[in-house]
Amino acid sequence: MSARRVVVFLCAVMAMGAIPDARGQTPASPPVEGNIYSVTYVEVMPPSATAALAVLKRYREAASREDGNLRSEVAQRIGEPHEFVVLAVWRDRAAFEAHAKGTSSTDMRERIAAIRNAPTDERVHTALSVGRLESKITHGAMYVVTHVDVIPPRKDDGIAAVRQLGDDSRLHEGNLRFEVVQQINRPNHFTVVEIWKDANATEAHSMAPATRRFRDKLAPATGALYDARKYKAVD
Repeated sequence: MSARRVVVFLCAVMAMGAIPDARGQTPASPPVEGNIYSVTYVEVMPPSATAALAVLKRYREAASREDGNLRSEVAQRIGEPHEFVVLAVWRDRAAFEAHAKGTSSTDMRERIAAIRNAPTDERVHTALSVGRLESKITHGAMYVVTHVDVIPPRKDDGIAAVRQLGDDSRLHEGNLRFEVVQQINRPNHFTVVEIWKDANATEAHSMAPATRRFRDKLAPATGALYDARKYKAVD
């Protein structure tokens, strides 16, 4: 194998988070402990937004009754009503995996697949900085969901930055929830889920010194555009 191919191979393996040992075997990943936070992006054909909303609401109610579900929510993207995000918290990996094989999950995916505009994108995480599990969501509250991607060599810098952002932001006026979670299969990827009492609180947070310092620290390490999406809660 040429030197160039070796470099490409190693970069690919590093991106997956594991390097084979001397026998060519990949070490087993450590067991996942604690609550599981799933974030699922759903995009359907625009004329099917109402149908998708009904499907997702039924799914939310069914999931919330399953053993091990701690929270199940659906939010609709502001300005793009055919796009949704499903946010759920599960007691542990076993409860999440049982749900993924269950009727509510498979039924939802089949129904959404028939009207989708893009593949359903589910990302599975563990907690980094999450605060209290329960929070009171008021009428008019705004969700902001952001995917944060840092380059693998800067993973630890990314962890420190997003964790500090979470710790700081939960203290800001108007915050109802601020959770930072780390993707299990790509530990250099994170999701930030914010809920603010209204649009004014969201805007004030975006201009806060702590938020701007975070963006300054993140910029040299980021691997993709800082993709913040705004949603409204689905009743």
